[in-house]
Amino acid sequence: MNTYKLTLLAVLAALAVVGRSVFAFLPNVQPVTSLIIICGLLLGPFAAILLAILTTFLSNMLLGMGIWTVWQIVSWGLIGLLSGLLGKYPKKIPFWIIVVFSIFSGFLYGFVISLMTYSIAGEFWPYYLAGLPFSVNHAVGNAMFMIVFYPIISHLFKTYSNKHFYLKNTS
Repeated sequence: MNTYKLTLLAVLAALAVVGRSVFAFLPNVQPVTSLIIICGLLLGPFAAILLAILTTFLSNMLLGMGIWTVWQIVSWGLIGLLSGLLGKYPKKIPFWIIVVFSIFSGFLYGFVISLMTYSIAGEFWPYYLAGLPFSVNHAVGNAMFMIVFYPIISHLFKTYSNKHFYLKNTS
């Protein structure tokens, strides 16, 4: 991983941590998942997993650590892996597919977090069903953040990288 990718990763992590802190008053509405998806699409799966780990630890230092921290890393890491794989194969992904993937990711995150309760308490469905409104908030928030952030970040990354570096497959 070159210095340029590390710098982009640090900027995305800072943006995600600040965004998560700023939107903490809205349940499950946060830019973290969208930024991890953007990172996976533009920088690859390894960078997205690193961003998931960095963002989770740094933001939970502000918002509170617990057993959920591990499962947040697993959830966001899985989303980063999937988005990185999605970004590797097609030449140009239509924007609406990226938005739909971000909506799906909100529900995937809630599903994986619900598995935490099953592993601890032995109950999955009550916790998952009670968390569906939060998953809907997460999915809608992801779509809104993706619509705002993806065009801006992808333009900035691609403009700069076309002049100076090749972003993909330089892990």
